Amino acid sequence: VQLQESGPGLVKPSQTLSLTCIVSGGSITMHTYRWIRQPPGKGLEWIGSNTRSGNTYYRPSLKSRSSIYWDTSKNQFTLQLSSVTPEDTAVYYCCRGVSGGMGSCDYWGQGTQVTVSS
Repeated sequence: VQLQESGPGLVKPSQTLSLTCIVSGGSITMHTYRWIRQPPGKGLEWIGSNTRSGNTYYRPSLKSRSSIYWDTSKNQFTLQLSSVTPEDTAVYYCCRGVSGGMGSCDYWGQGTQVTVSS
């Protein structure tokens, strides 16, 4: 299983960030998939998850600005984060979820740096 994130490296404040994770080696409908980020100098922060049953869960503090959805025809899933601020600057990861908590994953993308700046 391989995961590959893609998206803009630089986003202006108040804009919407859109990141896509392409999954190869397995159908995205068979597992839970997550978005996780790591702000500079901080630990990993779970953003949200899509489960194989079709449910979506978000970090409460980001829920009002977050949207995660699948494109099963392309075997990929997308994170949209609206009204970004410099505090959203982080390395963003997609991963395949496993049991053990919202941050538990067995396969990870390599991560993509997103900087929010004017």
